[in-house]
Amino acid sequence: MEGREGMERHAALRADAEAIFRAAVAKVDPRALIRSTLSLDGSRLVIRPPDGTTAGAGGADAGAEAVYDLDGFERVLVLAFGKAACRMALGVEDVLGGRLSGGVAAVKKGFAEPLERVRVMEAAHPVPDESSVDAARAVLKLAREAGPKDLALVLVSGGGSAVLSAPWSDLLGGITLADKQATTRELLACGADIREINTVRRHLSSVKGGRLAAALSPASSVTLILSDVIGDELSSIASGPTVPDASTWQDALGILERYRIIGKVPPAVPALLRNGAGGMLADTPKPGDPVFEKVRNFVIGSNRVAALAAVEEARARGYESLYLGSRFEGEARELARAWLGMGIEAASRGAPVGAPGCIIGGGETTVTIRGEGLGGRNQEAALAFLIGLSESPAEWAPRLCFLSAGTDGNDGPTDAAGAFADLELLSRAREAGLDPRAYLERNDSWHFFDRIGGLLRTGPTGTNVCDLQLVLVR
Repeated sequence: MEGREGMERHAALRADAEAIFRAAVAKVDPRALIRSTLSLDGSRLVIRPPDGTTAGAGGADAGAEAVYDLDGFERVLVLAFGKAACRMALGVEDVLGGRLSGGVAAVKKGFAEPLERVRVMEAAHPVPDESSVDAARAVLKLAREAGPKDLALVLVSGGGSAVLSAPWSDLLGGITLADKQATTRELLACGADIREINTVRRHLSSVKGGRLAAALSPASSVTLILSDVIGDELSSIASGPTVPDASTWQDALGILERYRIIGKVPPAVPALLRNGAGGMLADTPKPGDPVFEKVRNFVIGSNRVAALAAVEEARARGYESLYLGSRFEGEARELARAWLGMGIEAASRGAPVGAPGCIIGGGETTVTIRGEGLGGRNQEAALAFLIGLSESPAEWAPRLCFLSAGTDGNDGPTDAAGAFADLELLSRAREAGLDPRAYLERNDSWHFFDRIGGLLRTGPTGTNVCDLQLVLVR
């Protein structure tokens, strides 16, 4: 260890890393994003997403601005769902005030905030329950009541799929929430990828895959999206409730057949899919469907927006900064080694950044559960980085600090957003007799970092745009 001076240097790097992360999170605060996206010019509502985001009509690229004359509408309604539903709705109330007629905000339990004109409904997440079904019914009821002289502002954020759960039901019958849950468990266990899982789930829902847009038609609607999906694919964010769905009933049925789980899921599920494939049920709305003629979709906040704010903050603090994109995915412990390699290159060769330098990226990793410990993907990445640091050249390791954290403030089932990794924290672990490899093997990163003071605790941030990683080089 480098003594008191070295400890102070490491503490200063961690403080800078935290400040850079918090600046990124502040940039994607849902209330602030809505207020920067919406403006009222007399009776004209102007929708202009921040730089670095995308826009679309029914999901296809269609420019970056929309204008609505509110004098031409009888009502302006809010339909909000997801972890950030209340904060997004607060932003709309800030901008529209008395011009807002009402609405519903379905939010994760514990994330509710008081609203003046919008009804708040708390619902379960990540596993939906009957409160999620009740919230979906309320949103669908309001959507179906909307007429051609109404404008609906649909506010979508991470967790929207869970808090708004509407199992398919019609005159021919339907499925239950338990049917959907059991089918999802089988899909996860059989090896189906996320696109296949979402294809099935969209066809088991009355709200996903563009069906909310169909319920809203013929009203005009604008969907403002806070993306928690890598690449900001609109059909994947909350399963695309206002976006065309190119998949079919037959596609969904074929997935159950391909993975040989058609006899393992509740019988009502294949019965529903067969009815749909046989032409007895309307499919999800497709590209070009008239229900999308008066629909606009805008991504107003994303991992990229947060990461670019982190770059700005790092530069303001004197770091040469490099943004590597927002598509980092894969096993957390493996990607940590890549981050370590980039840090060592920067420290030893001045590339891809010089010193002091900051390398920033984002996305969402995964963890293969091997043990019964407590932690999250970001803490696991930090622990793997720390192990790699212990094996790194002694002249370069003391100059590095790594932070991996979730922008929602909750890394897995823990009270931490993520964790730091540097040589001083490694020294603390050794002094405490902790074996980082043993903790990593049992996926127990939270207990490891809690004991050495390496956790980043922010509390729930009210936003959610995946994770951020950064390496600082002094």
